Amino acid sequence: MAHMFLSSTNRFSARFAFIFTVSLSCTYLCYSILFCRSTIMTNQGYEAKRCPPSKNAGGKKLLGKLDNCASLEVRSALGESAGQRGPSDLRDQSKAPASSGSHWADMKLRNMTVAQKYGNKKLPNALIVGVKKGGTRAVLEFIRIHPDVRALGTEPHFFDRNYDRGLDWYRGLMPRTLDSQITLEKTPSYFVTREAPRRISSMSHETKLIVVVRNPVTRAISDYTQTLSKKPDIPTFEELAFKNRSLGLVDSSWNAIRIGMYILHLENWLQYFRLSQMHFVSGERLITDPAGEMGRVQDFLGLKRIITDKHFYFNRTKGFPCLKKPESSSQPRCLGKSKGRTHVQIEQEVIEQLQEFYRPFNIKFYETVGQDFKWD
Repeated sequence: MAHMFLSSTNRFSARFAFIFTVSLSCTYLCYSILFCRSTIMTNQGYEAKRCPPSKNAGGKKLLGKLDNCASLEVRSALGESAGQRGPSDLRDQSKAPASSGSHWADMKLRNMTVAQKYGNKKLPNALIVGVKKGGTRAVLEFIRIHPDVRALGTEPHFFDRNYDRGLDWYRGLMPRTLDSQITLEKTPSYFVTREAPRRISSMSHETKLIVVVRNPVTRAISDYTQTLSKKPDIPTFEELAFKNRSLGLVDSSWNAIRIGMYILHLENWLQYFRLSQMHFVSGERLITDPAGEMGRVQDFLGLKRIITDKHFYFNRTKGFPCLKKPESSSQPRCLGKSKGRTHVQIEQEVIEQLQEFYRPFNIKFYETVGQDFKWD
């Protein structure tokens, strides 16, 4: 009898132990699932809070190894769902073939939006350094429509007038750019500033330099016309251009004349930069063939040729090419009223005397840069 009682008790204990073990295991499993889900949600919440305020997320993060939330926001900004494209696609988007005129305008807008949010302010990779009244504003406005270029619209005059403010001040003026984009600024007076080449070289030995040149006689007349519009009481062009007109003695100390002696300024630049780092744009061809000139500028900057003849039309009133209107605008983009201004009338004899004066300077300039601008 006692044996039977002990046997029954052992079976009950074994069942109780089994049921207790199963219950404990289920409880642990449920707790583990709930805890894991809570941890995941917490981490996601942390990421959501951590990423948006980051104003220092630069081009490296966007184009290199993006964190999860940055990549989602970038793809959203580019009109994509998460996971459709990777960072390499973002880097190479400017190399896709154009399907329509609005395609590149949309891409430019998107790149600007992303750059403003994730880009960094960087020192410029390239500078339009000259020359005054050569067509520098046109080159700047034309190249700015490229999605891989971010340019400062105003002239900072850092390397000639504001150098004492320091590179940090200069960098602070620049637009935010991604690592795949070029930062650009223009100040035409750099080309004739003695200290500018050394100062730019100190910033970076690899800076690319764009020089827009024009027939020096036409350039001088344009320069004078601009000054006359601001100061109507200045002496005549002939009085300023010559020390003694009857003897044909040109006053090379007058800035409007001196700027056009391009070879003298170029020799100063070649002490600090290789000729291969400089690209010379023809101001005349910029008017007659803007797409061709801008194509060569894009090649020089290492950009895909996106700016083509489909972007331009010739404005007969201004006598200058304008950008066709984007779909987002009701007006085409032409340069300001100060561009394409009618020049003052100069006697043909004066023009011929100045052409003779510039001829030896022009020839040496042609030989140095390996390009005949046909100004004679």
